[in-house]
Amino acid sequence: MAPRVLISDKLSPAAIQIFKDRGVEVDFQPDLGKDKDKLAEIIGNYDGLAIRSATKVTPKILEKANRLKVIGRAGIGVDNVDLPAATAKGVIVMNTPFGNSITTAEHAIAMMFALAREIPAADASTQAGKWEKNRFMGVEVTGKTLGIIGCGNIGSIVAERGVGLKMKVIAFDPFLSPERALDLGVEKVELDDLLARADFITLHTPLTEKTKNILSAENLAKTKKGVRIINCARGGLVDEEALRAALDSKHVAGAAFDVFTIEPAETNPLFGHPNVVCTPHLGAATTEAQENVALQVAEQMSDYLLTGAISNAVNFPSITAEEAPKLKPFIELAEKLGSFAGQLTDTDIKTVRIIYEGAVADLKVKALTSAAVAGLLRPALADINVVSAPSVAKERGVVIEETTRAATGDYESLITVTVVTEQFERSVSGTVFADGHPRIVNIKGIKVDAEFAPAMVYVTNEDKPGFIGRFAGLLGDAGINIATFALGRDHAGGDAIALVAVDGAVPAELLAKVQALPQVKAAKALAF
Repeated sequence: MAPRVLISDKLSPAAIQIFKDRGVEVDFQPDLGKDKDKLAEIIGNYDGLAIRSATKVTPKILEKANRLKVIGRAGIGVDNVDLPAATAKGVIVMNTPFGNSITTAEHAIAMMFALAREIPAADASTQAGKWEKNRFMGVEVTGKTLGIIGCGNIGSIVAERGVGLKMKVIAFDPFLSPERALDLGVEKVELDDLLARADFITLHTPLTEKTKNILSAENLAKTKKGVRIINCARGGLVDEEALRAALDSKHVAGAAFDVFTIEPAETNPLFGHPNVVCTPHLGAATTEAQENVALQVAEQMSDYLLTGAISNAVNFPSITAEEAPKLKPFIELAEKLGSFAGQLTDTDIKTVRIIYEGAVADLKVKALTSAAVAGLLRPALADINVVSAPSVAKERGVVIEETTRAATGDYESLITVTVVTEQFERSVSGTVFADGHPRIVNIKGIKVDAEFAPAMVYVTNEDKPGFIGRFAGLLGDAGINIATFALGRDHAGGDAIALVAVDGAVPAELLAKVQALPQVKAAKALAF
C-alpha cells in the first residue's frame, strides 16, 4: 500500500508533484493547519504530515496520529511541533535547515537599509503628497560598525554582506572560532564589547534559555547612543517593552523587526513608533526560498517513507532501518554524554574528542558522534539536530576528533567524550548495560555509576565528612525527593563528585544554598 501524506499548509505545486512522482499519495489541504480540531480528526489516516509554520502539531494531535511516521517542516524552525511528544510517539521530525538562509540574511540587510534611510516613513509621506525632503535625514552604513549576535549559518551570510558594504563587522558567538572569524573578515568580541561599539545590531541566534531577552533593559542600556537594532531571527530575543522605552528616550535611534514575542502580532509595544519598521515574519518569504524548502521536504519525506532513509531529522540521526535497533541505545548514550558536558561548559569549545572502545567501535560511529555533538551544542543552540550538528560545529571552528579502539577496561563498550576549552579539559564516559539503559561510569577521571534522569544535580566538592548530610538535608528541606545518589572520589580527602537524580526541577535558590556549603566547589542543575 502506498504511503499517504497530508499537506496542511501552503506548499509549492512542484513539491506535490515530487511526492506523486515517487509513488506517495498526497492529500493537499492548504488551510487545514488553522483548524486544529479537524486536523486531529483526520490525522490518523496518514503516514506523513508536511507543514510550514501555520500548522501547530500539539500532543492532542499526535495522540490521534496512530499511523504517522514522519512530520516534514518546510523551513528551519520546528517550534510549532511538540518535539518530546513526537519523539515519544516514535515520529521522525525533519526540517530543511539550509533552504532559506540567504533569504533571511538578505531580509536583515534590507531592514538595515530601510532603517538607515527611513524608507517606509519617507514612502508614506511622499505618497501622501507631502514632499518632506528635509525631514528624512538618514545615515550611511559605509564605515559603520555592524554587531552580529549569533554568527552561524544566517549570521555568517549577513557578516559577509556587511563586509561587502564596507562596514566594520563584529560578532558575538561563543561557538565562533577565531579562524572562522578571520575567514569571514569579522572581529570576534564579547557581548558587552559589541553592545558598546555597534552602530547597528542584528540578531541571528535561536531562542533558548540563554538567549531569551539577550537584549534586556540592562543590555540595551549598555548600547551606544543612537544604535539601530534589527531582529529577523526570533521574537523574545529582545525585551520589546524595554526597547520601546529606549526608543522613546531616543537612546535607540530605530528598530526594524520581522519577528515578535507574540505572533500573529496584532498589537505590540513597538507598533506606532515613528522610528520602527515592522514586517510580518517575512524572513524566509521569497519565491526561491519557498520553492527550495518545499522541494527539499518532499524529497526527504519520500525517501524516508519509501526506503527508511533519514535526513535532516531533528530528533533522530540519519541512519538506515537495519542499523537502528543496535545503534539506538548508544545514540541515546552519546547524546546524553554530550548534553552532560554541554550543560557544564559556558566558555568557547575548541575541540571535542570522542573515543569509542570495544563493541561500540564497530557500529556507525558517525551517527554517534553527531548525537554527541548535538547534545553538546543544544544547551546553547536550541534548533540544532543530530544531522546538522557536525556542520554547525565545523562552521564555528570546533574540531571534532573520533578514535575507535579495542576494549581496554572493564566494559564491553565504552564511549568517552572530552571537551577542550581555553580554560580546561573535561571528560565523561558512559556505557550501555544489558538492560539497554545508558549510564555514566566516569567523570573527570573519577569512577561513578549513575543512570541518567530527567532532573539531576551535579556537585564537585572536597571529600570531607559532613557534606552528604548537609547536602541531602538541603534537598529534604526544599521538599525535593532524591531518586538515586551516586558518589565518587579520586582519593580519600581529595576531590569528590556527587550526581543525584531528583524528582522535579531544582530551584535556583536551592542551588545557591548548595553552592554555599563549605566543601562545595561547584553545583549545577542538569536536565536530560
